[in-house]
Amino acid sequence: MPGLPLDELTLRYQRARNARNAWEPLWRDCLSYAMPYRSESLEAATRPDTGDLFDGTAPDAVQQLAASLMAELTPPWSRWFSLVPGPSVPEAERPALALQLEAATRTLHSQFDRSNYAVELHQCFLDLVVLGTATLVFEESPIGAPSAFRFGSLPQNQVTLEHDPCGEPRRHFRSTSLDALALCARFPSTRLPPEVKEAVTGDPERRFVLVESVRPEGAGFAYVAFVEGLEHAGPLAEGAFEDSPFISFRWLKGAGETYGRSPVMTALPDIRTANTVVELVLKNASIAVTGIWQADDDGVLNPANIRLVPGSIIPKAVGSSGLTPLQTPGRFDVSELVLDDLRRRIRHTLLVDRLGPVAGRMTATEVLVRSREMARLLGATYGRLQAELLRPLVGRAVRLLRRRGEIPDIRIDGRTVELRLQSPLARAQARDDVENTLLWLEAVAGLGADAAATVDKAAAARWLGETLGVPAELIRDDDASRQA
Repeated sequence: MPGLPLDELTLRYQRARNARNAWEPLWRDCLSYAMPYRSESLEAATRPDTGDLFDGTAPDAVQQLAASLMAELTPPWSRWFSLVPGPSVPEAERPALALQLEAATRTLHSQFDRSNYAVELHQCFLDLVVLGTATLVFEESPIGAPSAFRFGSLPQNQVTLEHDPCGEPRRHFRSTSLDALALCARFPSTRLPPEVKEAVTGDPERRFVLVESVRPEGAGFAYVAFVEGLEHAGPLAEGAFEDSPFISFRWLKGAGETYGRSPVMTALPDIRTANTVVELVLKNASIAVTGIWQADDDGVLNPANIRLVPGSIIPKAVGSSGLTPLQTPGRFDVSELVLDDLRRRIRHTLLVDRLGPVAGRMTATEVLVRSREMARLLGATYGRLQAELLRPLVGRAVRLLRRRGEIPDIRIDGRTVELRLQSPLARAQARDDVENTLLWLEAVAGLGADAAATVDKAAAARWLGETLGVPAELIRDDDASRQA
């Protein structure tokens, strides 16, 4: 078998699992307070019922932040990327190549729109906001399917990461619990261990843990599948990928860490405190409604038989005070001040008050200021997501369609073909360059005819069109401009 021996691969998998175990208690707390009712999460990660969850600020803020990320980075059914000629392409060849890349971009967007990427990627953004790490599996659909792409959001309990020497999570282990019949349907019987074959006839419902490993191997990635605990039987399947089908991305990370940190982890102390404050408020409200009562032990009044309902008659001895209410020592009005401050901090940490929808209409200046604020807040995260999610996602899509013959033989190398992101957040950053250029053109025009003659208006118009994402067929080349 090429690559690592199975024994060494299993040892690395166990080592990576042990490193992941240190994160699981923190993940359980984040899921319990920010994403309850989740059934496919970590083992015993969420509480079986949410009877001890009293505040819904964090779950609501998580959903809003995930939706904002989807709308700002990869808006569905919108043009959030394009392929353009790179800097090494000669000027004479750029118009023809631009038209060819424009057609390839449309094909890519059409495949994405017909696939389930919008649904699965939104689930990944939810994991990203709550757990700090998300994994998207990008597979090729069978011939004849509506789209060539098929996506899946992997729960964090199935994914174990191992970083490469550069600190990037390029080695993936996926563990899935399957019964014996499912293993037989997926893998050929000649590869199955004897224990699985015996379970098919003796105990078909017996479950095995299937481990799939994808790791860098030469210029591509090697794939190995085996059953945990039955490594002596050998691998179930082996193969190779041009690039990894698993795309893992993180919100932010510390030095030397494999898994990311999420905004929910930052807000977790406030989330816990707000949940406790709401619980105390409800207990205090229950006391205020039902009250606390005291009674004399006069031999007539039996507290076990008392029912505080309208119209009830409670007997008491002659001359005794009977049932009297107990005055509470103080009021609980300060809880509202504490709770409002906690909820405001939770929404601030999860960027709801800064990325959420705006009430009313904004002026052009307010729109520009808001765009700059979003670029400042999400600049570091956007740079990480661009490197770990967007570029690998588009790169694998290009390679799949190129192999199927649906687009020309193009390679995104940054020199001949360049990937240009056109999401709303990327356009907000490009608008600063456009604003500076327009300010310069306006200043030059005011200096007189000699200064204005130094401006190449056709080149400036083409640059503005490329920066703003104008389709290539709407921009004339130099020859067509001169003829016009």
